Amino acid sequence: MDKIWGQAREELLRIVGADSFATWIEPLRLSAIEDGTAQIACPTRFLSDWVSRHYSNDILTVFEQMGSQVQRLQFETRAPSPPRRAAAAAPAPRPSVKTPAMARASTRATEDEMSSPLDSRFTFENFVVGKPNELAHAAARRVAEGGPVTFNPLFLYGGVGLGKTHLMHAIAREIQQRQPEARVLYLSAEQFMYRFVQALRDRTVMDFKELFRTVSVLMVDDVQFIAGKDSTQEEFFHTFNTLVDQGKQIVISADRAPGEIKDLEERIRSRLQCGLVVDLHPTDYELRLGILQSKAEAFRAQHQDLQIAPGVIEFLAHRITSNVRVLEGALQRLFAFASLMGRAITLDMTQECLADILRASDRKVSIEEIQRKVAEHYNIRLADMIGPKRVRTVARPRQIAMYLAKQLTSRSLPEIGRRFGGRDHTTIMHGVKKIEELRSADRSLAEDIDLLRRLLET
Repeated sequence: MDKIWGQAREELLRIVGADSFATWIEPLRLSAIEDGTAQIACPTRFLSDWVSRHYSNDILTVFEQMGSQVQRLQFETRAPSPPRRAAAAAPAPRPSVKTPAMARASTRATEDEMSSPLDSRFTFENFVVGKPNELAHAAARRVAEGGPVTFNPLFLYGGVGLGKTHLMHAIAREIQQRQPEARVLYLSAEQFMYRFVQALRDRTVMDFKELFRTVSVLMVDDVQFIAGKDSTQEEFFHTFNTLVDQGKQIVISADRAPGEIKDLEERIRSRLQCGLVVDLHPTDYELRLGILQSKAEAFRAQHQDLQIAPGVIEFLAHRITSNVRVLEGALQRLFAFASLMGRAITLDMTQECLADILRASDRKVSIEEIQRKVAEHYNIRLADMIGPKRVRTVARPRQIAMYLAKQLTSRSLPEIGRRFGGRDHTTIMHGVKKIEELRSADRSLAEDIDLLRRLLET
């Protein structure tokens, strides 16, 4: 058998190529040929199914070319025996037989080891819903309910501290509570990449594939980190396809929309866009106020002797606009300061305690926020804002966004150009100069710019 399979392997290497051979053919062994049927041992069920679907014809063709009478293939899921040596060797001890329950326990232990821990604070109950995040919250709730959904994957994106990770943890926790037997695997894209590289190094790629492609729900955080990593993207793409084809749910998060992730393969970008893509917008005043009120109530429940003067919460919601994490951190510092010093929380004390945060929050406007606000104001797609379209209905808002980026941020012209789809700094200069000229002559345009500026600075 070893001699026949050795000849077949040489021809299969030529047919399928080195990469496919190493992944799919190398782990196989020919165990017997009986009544025109070649029995092939495979180390995993996943490998058996994949080779059966994709390489059966190639293997049969090779056997035919070798003059063998093989007409059928039978794949057996078991650890293949190594090639026999010339000298007789003592029989190896028989491996212990795993029951289905033992196999499930082993798989569950591997998942628990690989999955990121869930933060108990991140639940749907303490997620404050407002206009900027209501669609993302509703979609996350629908997925967590566990019933059939019309979108797969769910792709959540937005800037730092807007609630993506909170919703991801809430989905995973809710599914686990509703369906204890569901296999939910939640991890970051960096962990996915690390585990894949580790599997390549340890020659356990088949185990890696089988684990990831047999879960009930796969959740990957910060998927932008796989961009530019060719081998990882290849494996992610095949994992994605397999799970979607099986009707398994996928939830993805990133800091930007699929079309805006640089160096992401087009086929992956297309796949990610085929589901529901939801933007978590920067918080508005009402949402920040709601978050602060919710957190303040929780703090007061623990420190009932602390007093908050009227207007403090509203002041923080107005002044700290960067993201929710900064907002919560400021409130936590304020309560800690008041508790340690035995003082009531007044407006003066708030300005004294949070002086550095308040200074850092002044005029901290991001280019991405400017692009979103301008795109919303002129009712154009954010992708067109940074894309190649030159029609007037897109080009003029794009120039306004360039102008505001120059006025409201400290970014250099080359940096602004990179954020606008990799444009040259001279293009940014031209756009800024054009808006400066039009602003003095076009009253309507000047009013639009003033309105956008106020929206961005509040």
